[in-house]
Amino acid sequence: MTTGLSSSTIDSLPDGSGDGLWQACIDQLAQELPEQQFNTWIKPLVANVANDFSKVVVWVGNRFKLDWVRAQYAGRISHILQQMYGQPILLELAITPKENLVKPRSVPFIQEIEALPESFVGIEENTPSGPRTRLNTALTFDNLVEGSANRMARAAATHVATMPGQLYNPLFIYGGVGLGKTHLMHAVGNRLLEERPEAKVLYIHAEQFVSDVVKAYQRKTFDEFKDRYHSLDLLLIDDVQFFANKERTQEEFFNAFEALLAKKSHIVMTSDTYPKGLTDIHERLVSRFDAGLTVAIEPPELEMRVAILISKARHEGAEMPEEVAFFVAKNVRSNVRELEGALRKILAYSRFNQKEISIQLARDALRDLLSIQNRQISVENIQKTVADYYKIKVADMYSKKRPASIARPRQIAMYLAKELTQKSLPEIGELFGGRDHTTVLHAVRKISAERQQLSELNQQLHVLEQTLKG
Repeated sequence: MTTGLSSSTIDSLPDGSGDGLWQACIDQLAQELPEQQFNTWIKPLVANVANDFSKVVVWVGNRFKLDWVRAQYAGRISHILQQMYGQPILLELAITPKENLVKPRSVPFIQEIEALPESFVGIEENTPSGPRTRLNTALTFDNLVEGSANRMARAAATHVATMPGQLYNPLFIYGGVGLGKTHLMHAVGNRLLEERPEAKVLYIHAEQFVSDVVKAYQRKTFDEFKDRYHSLDLLLIDDVQFFANKERTQEEFFNAFEALLAKKSHIVMTSDTYPKGLTDIHERLVSRFDAGLTVAIEPPELEMRVAILISKARHEGAEMPEEVAFFVAKNVRSNVRELEGALRKILAYSRFNQKEISIQLARDALRDLLSIQNRQISVENIQKTVADYYKIKVADMYSKKRPASIARPRQIAMYLAKELTQKSLPEIGELFGGRDHTTVLHAVRKISAERQQLSELNQQLHVLEQTLKG
């Protein structure tokens, strides 16, 4: 249950606390929604909070967006505001007064091509002549914390930014959600434009490329589509796994891919899995993805998580004591986005309660998250999940049997127990049939090293981690 704020607490805050309430609501939604959805629908919203907190008016750009936000998100927004305030708040949606209120032309469903993802159906985009970069200038190499988890990917990306069209083309970056793949791509584009302001650079999510293909088909504007994509110096395309089962999109991307490579333009892509792990994407495209350099971004190690928290807190104008950063980092292990979400909760909790950041405050702010982790991720749960995945008996986790078909999953379970729980090496060893802590340490080091080298093992571990975290 989310900790609610009483109306007396809100009233005691200085003027402008209405903005703080809305920002806290936005921060909560940023944790809950996929990044693409959040950036498309929630981030652009502007809200006015009544002085007495009786009503929140949310301004939306146009009628279509208003209808979509009302249908998909209004209920959740209202619920979060009520939880944070402690009493019901009237939520009202309205079209921004100064907007050009032209109703967007709807995009019909075209079975013969492919169905657009739901979040893009009906959206019209005002695209100026020539491609916009779509880059977020705040995402640079300078504010990307480096660690062993992203060092190779960062080095490759830096090389591409300074010498595009030469080595590592295409550059394919893969890893789980929220590990910094998108940040790295924006950093490449921003660095290239620093050195070559005239370069044609475009960052785009794969869903938007699908949308552009469909619109070009409907309007019979494929020449304009090709002029736009085939003339780029650098194409940065996020989440290419979204091309799955979209034949026409894959064909057009293959054509763009070949055209860009032929003119020595560079292509950087991201995905949630390595190229050969992609499903329902044509083999000739997968082979192109795999022809350059493929690098993984791993979940950040403890020291990197601490550095990220301290850095991002300073960026928000707050100082996070190192001991608090260590406490949070030990309990939020999966990805950078979850770290950012935890940090937002702590900062909001600190602002609303007018208390300094401390371990106890962090514990209170993250009570829900910590209770979920403590409830769901135990060594016993890890053993069962790994045993099920590799089709062995749970009893084999404690046994003295040593065939590879058993020893390997057992080592993987030990590694996950060290990564996902607070248990010490001796405690883990005891739960694996009374094994010595040195046996556990050997397993952890072995699987950690192999994860960096074996893409198949890395993918298996990613699946197990996501399963365990629910």
